[in-house]
Amino acid sequence: MSKDIYGAALLDYQNNLYTDDLITSSSIAEEDTIPLPYLFRSFDKMPILEQKALQECKGHILDLGAGAGNHSLYLQNKNKQVSAIDISKGAIEVCKLRGIKKATVQDIWYLENKNFDTILALMNGTGICGKLDQLAPFLLKLKSLLTSKGQILIDSSDIIYMFEDEKGEHWIPSEITYYGEVEFNMSYKKEIGTPFPWLYVDFNTLQRCANYNGLHCELLEKGEHYDYLAKLTIKTVA
Repeated sequence: MSKDIYGAALLDYQNNLYTDDLITSSSIAEEDTIPLPYLFRSFDKMPILEQKALQECKGHILDLGAGAGNHSLYLQNKNKQVSAIDISKGAIEVCKLRGIKKATVQDIWYLENKNFDTILALMNGTGICGKLDQLAPFLLKLKSLLTSKGQILIDSSDIIYMFEDEKGEHWIPSEITYYGEVEFNMSYKKEIGTPFPWLYVDFNTLQRCANYNGLHCELLEKGEHYDYLAKLTIKTVA
C-alpha cells in the first residue's frame, strides 16, 4: 500500500485520537466497517482460531502481518520469544508503543537468513500472497524461514458461499481465475488507499499446494463461518 491508511488508523487509536473507523471495500462485497477497537482486542476477545493458533506457538515465533501487535503482545506476556513484522510503518510504531520488544518494518518476501520454529500468519494469512499463482512461492518462502521441525500456523476462508444463489448452487463468473482472489481497498478519514490483491483460499487448495511443495498440511480448527486454521510442517524424507 503506497498510503499507510491502516497504520494511520492504528496510530490514532493508540494515541487516544479515535473518532473514525476503517472502511473497507472489495471486488466481491459492499462497503464494510472495521471498528478500530477490534484491531486492539485481547486474547479473550479473539476468535477461537486465533486462540488455538496462539496456544500452538512454540520456540522462536515470527508474527507475520502483526498489525497492532495483539498476538505478539500475548505471546510476549507468556514469556515467548516473538518477532513482529509488518509492511505498515504505522502498525510497527504501534507495536513498539505497546511494548513489543522486537518489531520491524519488513516485507516477508525480502526476509533472509532467519529461521523460526513457528511462523504465525493470522487474520487470513493467505491474503498476503495476493493471487493464487503466488501461493506456491509464498509457501516456499515461508518454508525457507523454518527450522527443520518448525511449523506455519495460517488461517483463511473458503468464500465460495459468496457465489451461492437461493437454491444453494454456485455461480462463478467465467472471467474469474479463482473465486478467492479479491481486490481490496481501505479508506480512513476521507483518505483513500491504493487497491491491493488479497487471497482467500479453500483448505483443499491450500493442502494440495502445500503437499506439492514439500509441506504437510493439517487442519487444526474450523471457525464459525467457512474459516479454518491450518498447520504446515516440512515433510520428512523416508
